[in-house]
Amino acid sequence: MAAAACGGGGDDTATTGASAGASSAPAASQTKVGLAYDIGGRGDGSFNDAAAAGLDKAESELKVQKKELEATAGETDAQKEERLRLLASGGYNPVIAVGFAYSGSVAKVAKEFPEVKFAIVDDDAAKGDNITNLMFAEEQGSFLVGAAAALKSEKGNVGFVGGVDVPLIHKFEAGFEAGAKAVKPDIKIQSKYLTQPPDFGGFGDPAKGKTAAQGMYDAGADVVYQAAGGSGAGVFEAAKAAKAMAIGVDSDQAALPAYADFKDVIITSMIKKVDVAVFDFLKNYTTGAVKSGPAVYDLKAGGVDYSTTGGKIDDIKSKIDEYKQKIINGEITVPTS
Repeated sequence: MAAAACGGGGDDTATTGASAGASSAPAASQTKVGLAYDIGGRGDGSFNDAAAAGLDKAESELKVQKKELEATAGETDAQKEERLRLLASGGYNPVIAVGFAYSGSVAKVAKEFPEVKFAIVDDDAAKGDNITNLMFAEEQGSFLVGAAAALKSEKGNVGFVGGVDVPLIHKFEAGFEAGAKAVKPDIKIQSKYLTQPPDFGGFGDPAKGKTAAQGMYDAGADVVYQAAGGSGAGVFEAAKAAKAMAIGVDSDQAALPAYADFKDVIITSMIKKVDVAVFDFLKNYTTGAVKSGPAVYDLKAGGVDYSTTGGKIDDIKSKIDEYKQKIINGEITVPTS
């Protein structure tokens, strides 16, 4: 899910967890990075593309070498494990897994290769001395776009389309609902998940996304927020057909060439800076500063935000920024479920 902000600070960019895994830093130019994408891979205009942007920045600025492998729809955990083993046994260190679906596979394979540093995006269940968990406060960014949806809605009716019914996507929904209700306590919020686990196809099925959003627009919604990976393109199609509004996710989707046909209906996007987290991890690896455990990228750390491309929310930006500051200050605690 190319991201709007392609930058990374040092180790203090995010709230970090466990202690450092001791290792001498390799020369950056000798670092061979292996990256395993989730379904959709590079080019999905969403989550995976943000990870790719971080990898590309590391290749350009840190001069690391890279190898990228992509998941396939409906694959087994054994296939994910084999992908990670292929990278680790091929001399790639560190290895980054993009997406919580790799959780069990990373935990297993990391034990087999204790000398290899692993990172996993969006999962803190995989634990090990050589595992870094790159986490985000998706609920905080979603609160902001929820507030934007309520401020822009003329019908008092908005919608949420989630790709797969899993706890991670519940964070997006919970934040969106809290933000919308902070603006209009009586607002109507429609919600639908495209698939149930173990079927993760909801992250790569634009037709299902379009059908779900069409139903919401037909039922009176005038803004729909999607946290559905590649399926989000279908939500944008439905918004355009309904002459309604949509909200993107993970990247500044109104600014992406892949969504040029829909930039007139995308009023904002919840930006999740996977690129920053990936680059930070790789930079820390090359300096010997990698830490195991969770590194949490929230609003305060600049890990999540909202986009303003197209100027469609310029009139409400000051109100959204008030909510943003209250979350950063701790005046508002955003629910995660």
